[in-house]
Amino acid sequence: MTAALHALSFDVEEFFHVANLRGSIGRDDWDGVASRLDVGMERIFACLEKRRAHATFFFLGWVAERRPDWVRRCVDAGHEVASHGYEHLFLQDLGEDGLERDLARTEEILVSAGAAKPIGFRASTFTLTRSTWWGFDVLARRGYRYDSSVHPVRHPVYGVPDFEPGISVVATGSGPVVEFPVSTWRGLGRNWPVGGGGYFRLLPGAVTRAAVGSLARRDRPASIYLHPWEFDPEQPRYPASFLKRFRHYLNLDRTLPRLDALLAQYRFASLREVLEEGGYLAVGGEGGGGGGGGGSEGSP
Repeated sequence: MTAALHALSFDVEEFFHVANLRGSIGRDDWDGVASRLDVGMERIFACLEKRRAHATFFFLGWVAERRPDWVRRCVDAGHEVASHGYEHLFLQDLGEDGLERDLARTEEILVSAGAAKPIGFRASTFTLTRSTWWGFDVLARRGYRYDSSVHPVRHPVYGVPDFEPGISVVATGSGPVVEFPVSTWRGLGRNWPVGGGGYFRLLPGAVTRAAVGSLARRDRPASIYLHPWEFDPEQPRYPASFLKRFRHYLNLDRTLPRLDALLAQYRFASLREVLEEGGYLAVGGEGGGGGGGGGSEGSP
């Protein structure tokens, strides 16, 4: 096990909230679908306790509203509770005013469930892009200290491929916001996604561990993210296109052992803990030597 501290996070949402299944399960149907949240969350908690690791749990307000017990369990276990918005809408669909309302609603739910007001945010499907850059202004106005919504990769739905792949500081008219992207691996002139989600299941576990090790050798923290439904291979199957089914259901049975192997080799904590250790959340938000988020230098 190495001494460097890396960041681990979970987007707390049900399997039917994902974009890949939107064509199969409509918004009006959510309350009629049996929850599978306990399956994934229990497995995650057992793994974290076994490896004495902490994490950030980015809760959907919709989930926290119905399951405040999980918010309290996260708090009681020493994990960070952060915001994933209320109901998994893309930022371009929310709009600036809609995001403001969405954040306020989720904050109220999380605080009512026993968490502190969140200082971290992750947008649905990493949809904080150049076209929705106003999201940083909204976050700063509401007092958020960090964001983890910009993915410095090329993708048809999201991505800012020229963005700094490490921790950086984004300036807004209402103050700075620290950006902590999920990890990428630099190769062939571009950033490749290795920071979790479907890529955690698609790529061999050795590749993810190698990417984390590459960052660790350069004293740069990795950021890995997953979802509770990715620990639930028994979840029901819904019709979707071949590609969407592939993305959603691939290697669900391998997520837990791969996470366990990763936590056995490297030290993981919440995003907040990693940022605090690096001085990024000090007054002014300029700690840790972070850049301005303009280039792609410094990736693993």
